Parts: sequence; C-alpha cells; structure tokens
Amino acid sequence: MDALIPFTTSGSLVDLVDKKVLVVLRDGRKLIGVFRSYDQFANFLLEACIERIHYKFDYADKDIGVLLVRGENVVALGEIDLIAEDMVPLKQVSWNQVEEQINAENKRRERDHTIKDKVLGSIGFVNEGREGDAY
Repeated sequence: MDALIPFTTSGSLVDLVDKKVLVVLRDGRKLIGVFRSYDQFANFLLEACIERIHYKFDYADKDIGVLLVRGENVVALGEIDLIAEDMVPLKQVSWNQVEEQINAENKRRERDHTIKDKVLGSIGFVNEGREGDAY
C-alpha cells in the first residue's frame, strides 16, 4: 500500500529532470525552461530559460539563459506537453507591446475601482482597501 503513495518531497522532482517545464513564481512571473537539477530544498536549475508575459492572446518572451530558482518562491511547477504547446492559439509580439497592453489594462482597472469605491462610499459602504495575500 505504501508504494501507491506519491512522493510529496523534493524527491518527486526526479521525473521532471531534462524536461521542458513552466514555473510560476510567488511574484507572478512565469518562467519556461529545461529542468536540469534540484536539491533537497527543491531549489532547481533551469537551462534555456525565458520569462513569458501575456495579455489575452498576445505573448512575449525575454531570454534569461541559465537560472537558479529558490524552491520557496515556486507556486506551481509543471511539465509542458511539447505537442500541445504548438497548438495553442497565441501570437508572439514584442515585449514592449505586451507591457503597454498590461499597463493600460491595469490603469483601466484602477480607474474602475476608484469609480466603484466612490459610488459605494456615497451609499454608505466603506472601502477598507484591497488588502489580501494575492499572488
């Protein structure tokens, strides 16, 4: 029965060695690279690493090269299906173009929140702020 229980330690990372992976970090960044090595603390090395940002169906990549990732900063880690990756309907554009789209969306959201807060405040609701532990 014990053989059916999966590893829940850094030992479970052995299946990912030499495979292309997607890593989501605590600060929201998304990294794609080849998983090369790891240690007992789940720190790991990504080779041919890129950082990817996306907005709707546009995306942009920034080359990083080799990157050592500290295990405690990882929110999600998964293998990329190389066949399915080619079927994703995304369009590659420049990094600056995607950043501009993201910044415009963030400004629009902030404006909408400000308007909503004023309307709700005028009818008696109090906005304590948008605190939270969001990644």
